[in-house]
Parts: sequence; structure tokens; C-alpha cells
Amino acid sequence: MTSQSINPPTANELRDVAQRALIAIGSDAKISSSGTSGLAVRSPINGQALGAITSSLTQTSVEQAITSAVEVFRTWRAVPAPVRGEVVRHLGIELRAHKESLADLVQIEVGKIRSEALGEVQEMIDICDFAVGLSRQIHGLTIASERPQHRLTETWQPLGPVGVISAFNFPVAVWSWNAALALVCGDTVIWKPSDLTPLTALATTTLVRRGALSAGAPVDVCQVVFGDASVGAALAADHRVPVLSATGSTRMGRSVAPVVAARFGRSILELGGNNAAIITPSADLDLAVRGITFSAAGTAGQRCTTLRRLIVHESRIDEVCERVGKAYNNLRVGSPLDSNNLVGPLINLQSLHNMQEAIKQAESDGGVVVAGGQRHETPEAPEAAYIRPALVRMPAQTDIVATETFAPILYVMSYSSFDEAIELQNGVPQGLASSVFTTDLREAERFTSAIGSDCGIANVNIGPSGAEIGGAFGGEKETGGGRESGSDSWKAYMRRQTQTINYSDQLPLAQGVVFA
Repeated sequence: MTSQSINPPTANELRDVAQRALIAIGSDAKISSSGTSGLAVRSPINGQALGAITSSLTQTSVEQAITSAVEVFRTWRAVPAPVRGEVVRHLGIELRAHKESLADLVQIEVGKIRSEALGEVQEMIDICDFAVGLSRQIHGLTIASERPQHRLTETWQPLGPVGVISAFNFPVAVWSWNAALALVCGDTVIWKPSDLTPLTALATTTLVRRGALSAGAPVDVCQVVFGDASVGAALAADHRVPVLSATGSTRMGRSVAPVVAARFGRSILELGGNNAAIITPSADLDLAVRGITFSAAGTAGQRCTTLRRLIVHESRIDEVCERVGKAYNNLRVGSPLDSNNLVGPLINLQSLHNMQEAIKQAESDGGVVVAGGQRHETPEAPEAAYIRPALVRMPAQTDIVATETFAPILYVMSYSSFDEAIELQNGVPQGLASSVFTTDLREAERFTSAIGSDCGIANVNIGPSGAEIGGAFGGEKETGGGRESGSDSWKAYMRRQTQTINYSDQLPLAQGVVFA
């Protein structure tokens, strides 16, 4: 096993890095080490509080934000879509200019390694590019009418203010998936970020407001509101917010969705995932082991698309456990500010506790820990939650395996027939991402067919995590059914309108009805 020290920086060092990043971005946010008022900021890198944040952007209440978003929407919806796209284009310019500084804040608040933090900002840039192109392609249909000299068309119109509730693990990328599309669709945006990631939200809001100014648009086209769960509850309950996009746990979705549905609003839910990879007899294991290791251990297992279940043909399970276990033992776990490390901390000690309890339950169910699972004690930072990703061989898919633990635990099970593998893959409440490693064309096609994976994402010869923005992102069952990012996800932010235009001097009725 590779050994190394965690070596977390001090709170003062992290606070200095964060303040420099905020200044570089142009935010007016100030982090005070002694202040008691303002937003609290804490870093999982050392588990310590860095201070309290004050900013002009933290003073807006949810009522003020909704009222302003409604008012701005009245004029924003009438702006031509390509002109609305200019706001997003300028946001992309700002993100390119400040990519390094925003990545600094992502690292400090989430604990991601450098390449993943930079990748998150790049994902924001990519969706901006996508949305700018979309702004010139929001098209409907021309439909053949059965009535002479009638034109039947279908168009898309803006809906109104869009509420966005984001989670800590992708504090800015998921917001951008929603905001970039909503803005070009003619909607305004109200963002409730995770209370664990206020720095990234303040910085991003500064950039989008500057982008709006550069494009000649009102800065209040995007609002940010900080606070606890009551802010999200207010967005869910308010009829002036026709669309609510919420990313988080299935438990959170169960509380939000009925409230939005009760007022006939529209929900875009991105909830839990319990993603699997099937390893077939023909799989290229060199490829598979690399894909497995990143998908299961990347972001310290704190992605909704993290690989959590490995379903291996019985003829290869011993080899797979040996090779993946060796890869796990060679992973460097430590401060994400050290470029040699590949796995940073869990977000807090509660997540670490949940992981340890899940491992205990798996062992009680007959599981055997093949590799990892040990906490790295850090006397200089006892609140930091560093733990080695765990590989656990299971005799069956027990309740704990079917439960998403938001931490780097990979359960390994065997199968004998491909039908059994697909049944195991689909046999959990969640339905986000899935994958199969095979060189058998029939297996690949079956996996991606109607009788294969029941997930929103089905990959062949890559892991389940690391989606590109060009495709629609989301899943089925307890994952919530929402779709964000690419493809035609933009339609969720607009209302469909069927239009009939009669340019004759007659009034024929459809279906040959005569009323005279």
C-alpha cells in the first residue's frame, strides 16, 4: 500500500488562497477569521472553519429574489433568443479568464483534486458554448393541416423564473447546466446553492452578473439566495416559480416533488444513484480496471454517477478483485492541494461515519473487505475526513448494497449468465448510470436495448461517471426522471404552444364537423 502524509494546510493558508481567488474574480466577498456574522465557510481539506463571509450578494431574501426575477422576466422573455445568448457567451468568456481562481474555490470548499476542480469549471464553459449555439436553434415544427389555407405550427415560449437547488459535490457545474439553458430560453434564474459551498456561489454570481452587464442585460436576470432548507422549501412552494430544478438525495426529492406538483409546477429532479458496471468474460481488463478505479474513487466517491457496484462474471471475479484491489492500494489519498494525490477528503465527518457504518453492515452480511476502508488519522486536523476507498466482495446484493452510501465503497458480486447480470444491475431503486465492459457485440447491444439497462445513462467500455454535456443527463426510478444539460433538455425550461393560423376567408372545422 502506498503511504503518504495527509499534510492538510492550515485554516489561515486556505483562507488566504480563497480571498485571493475572490479578489481575482472581482467579488466583493470578504472572509473574516474573527467575524461572527455572515455566511460560515468550512473546508473539508482540514475540516476547519475558515471564517465568516460578508458580501452584498448575501443580503437578498428569497421573497426579494422571486419578486425581482418575476419583474425582470417580463422584459427578458421578449428579448430575441440570440441576444439572450450573448449573456451566456460573456459568462463563458469570464469563466475562461478566471478558470484557475474558480477552481481554487472548488478545491477549498469541496476537496476535489486539481484536475477535477478545473474539469468542473471547464464543464461550465462547455455548457455555455452549447447554450450559445442553442440560442439560434430553439425551433418548433410546421405541421400539415387538414384544413385548406391554414397553417399549423408548434413553437416554444419562455416559462418564467427557474429555481435551481444545487448540491455540494458539483457546486457550480450543475447550476450552469440549468442557468445557461434557462437564460437562452428566456427565463430568469434563482439559485439556492448548498450551504456548504457559499464561496463558489458568490464567485460564480459575480461572473454571471458581469457577463450580463457586458451583454447589456439586467444583472438581476440571475439571483442567488443563501440559507438553509427553508429557502429551497420556499422556492418549491411559490407558484411564481414554474420550474424547480433540484439536485440532491432521494429523500430531498421526496419532500420537494409533491410540493411542486401540488401547485402544478414542473420539477427537474436529479437525485440518488447506485451505479453498476458489468464485467463480462470478454472484457478488456486493462481498460476496465482504469475505468473502474476512476469511476469508483474519483471525487472520493461523491458523484451521483460514482461506480458503487461491480458485477463480475464468475470466471473473472478473483482476477478483477486482485487487480482492482492493487490499484486501490496504490491510490494516493491526501490533501487535494498536493498534485501527487488522487483522492481527497469526504465532505465531513458524518459522511465518513456513514461509510464506516456501511462497511460494518456489509461485513455483517457476509462481505469481505478486499482493499481500503481505513481512515487516515490527521492529528493536526482531526475534523478532516480522509479515508481510503474500499473494495468489498459481497455474496449477494443485500440491502446495504442497494442503498446509496455517498462515499467511495465499491461492492463486488459475481454472476453466471448475462441475464442475471442485467437483473442485478437493474435490481436497485435508483436508475441513473450504468456500464458494461465487453468485446462481445451482442452483449453490448443487449445492454443498451429495451431489455437491458433501465438507467438514464448506459455506457459500453467506459465507466458510469464522467458524462459529456452534449447528452441529456439524468436517470429513472428514484433518481427522479429529470434531464439536464445537452440534447433537448432545454425543452424543460419552456412551454410548448400549438398555433393554428387561418389565412382564408372561410371557417372549415376539423374532422369535417359542420356547425351551422
